[in-house]
Amino acid sequence: MKLSVIMPVFNEKDTVLQVIEAVQNAPLEMEREIIVVDDGSTDGTRDLLESLDDSNIKRVYHSHNQGKGAAVATGVRHAEGDIVIIQDADLEYSPSDYPVVLEPIVSGKADVVYGTRFLGSHRVFMFWHYMANRFLTFVTNLLYNTMLTDMETCYKAFRIDVIRSFDLKSRSFDLEPELTAKVFKGKFKTFEVPISYNGRSYAEGKKITWRDAVVALWTLIKFRFVD
Repeated sequence: MKLSVIMPVFNEKDTVLQVIEAVQNAPLEMEREIIVVDDGSTDGTRDLLESLDDSNIKRVYHSHNQGKGAAVATGVRHAEGDIVIIQDADLEYSPSDYPVVLEPIVSGKADVVYGTRFLGSHRVFMFWHYMANRFLTFVTNLLYNTMLTDMETCYKAFRIDVIRSFDLKSRSFDLEPELTAKVFKGKFKTFEVPISYNGRSYAEGKKITWRDAVVALWTLIKFRFVD
């Protein structure tokens, strides 16, 4: 069994190499490939990626910034693994959690796994981000008759045939609610497992804002009724 780690990157020169190393060192007895999709970085990230010499790392470059959703869609097209996991290029999520996240798929119990930040150890801060996430997760559960605790988590793992069955239309952070809508509308067997989380502040490089929460709400409603 092979794992494809899709890593969308935009202006993450301070952390991207650390994250790649962490993925390489993740405690898995599984072949893995890392698909780094540079989404038009302008801060020197691309030069760092060009310096890497590892046959298990695929580098794909967008000519201009298109958004996280577009970068993930590009990564899916290049994936050759049996399982896909999405990995942000900052230090908020730890690849040491991969064994826990992947186990339900590897054992045949799940088609999709969400790593929830609210049941594991996590940095305690940013109340309004927490409340926005809880609200969006509540709306998800209401619309799709489910019981998630963390809809917006980055750590979503899929069997390759599942994520390839989605015609992804979102180009930015609205990717997360679109993926969630299609998972539950498709009635795929979904598990949720606890992960650690070291959230960063805006001063530390966080990019998502309240505007993205508004877009996420609309995306959840839209994809409940249309494809």
